Amino acid sequence: QVQLVESGGGSVQAGGSLRLSCSASGYLLNNYCGVWFRQAPGKGREGVAGVDSYGGTTYADSAKGRFTISKDNAKKTLFLQMDSLKPEDTGMYSCAAVMWCADAQPLLGGHGLDYWGQGTQVTVSA
Repeated sequence: QVQLVESGGGSVQAGGSLRLSCSASGYLLNNYCGVWFRQAPGKGREGVAGVDSYGGTTYADSAKGRFTISKDNAKKTLFLQMDSLKPEDTGMYSCAAVMWCADAQPLLGGHGLDYWGQGTQVTVSA
């Protein structure tokens, strides 16, 4: 059974940075696909960034130029570096994974993922 555990959330001022981590345990291929989602209060879940089995990355428009997704295959850990944070980035950030994918972009919609973490809260103040 695969478990995903997020960490690194917290409270920062606008313009600040945070680095989120998502550690996987259990049987998961090293080149798994990983996606970061966020859900703001009162809003639906939004796919923020994804990385495919080849290392290709994809981002939501809201994250382009500010967020960077990466993955340490050996440690089965997914990262999300968030810079130039804005108050509208506030929300619960969670990671999700599937064993393999050629393109992570379709996964940003939230379908096709088998494993989900519980989330870590990010709060950005003005």
